[in-house]
Amino acid sequence: MPLRRCLPALLLTVLVTGCASSTIAPRYTSDNPDVMRIGGERPANRDTTVESAGSFCLETVERWNDHGRTPDGQTLWAKDIMRKVVSCQ
Repeated sequence: MPLRRCLPALLLTVLVTGCASSTIAPRYTSDNPDVMRIGGERPANRDTTVESAGSFCLETVERWNDHGRTPDGQTLWAKDIMRKVVSCQ
């Protein structure tokens, strides 16, 4: 009977301890600066390019966007790449 009364409190304690211990500290680094940059001004966007892929062409647009801030207040810049099929001219 005493175990039945303590079981909810024990389960809650285990749950809170498990959630607190599995928190992952963010790492704000990248091995590839062409995909993500930290701090500074917005990197320059490339011009739109059209590449031949055989029987069709791909239009590629690359844009740098603000994706939040680090805990010390630096801006996170991430590159978004959009591709679409276009007719070759």
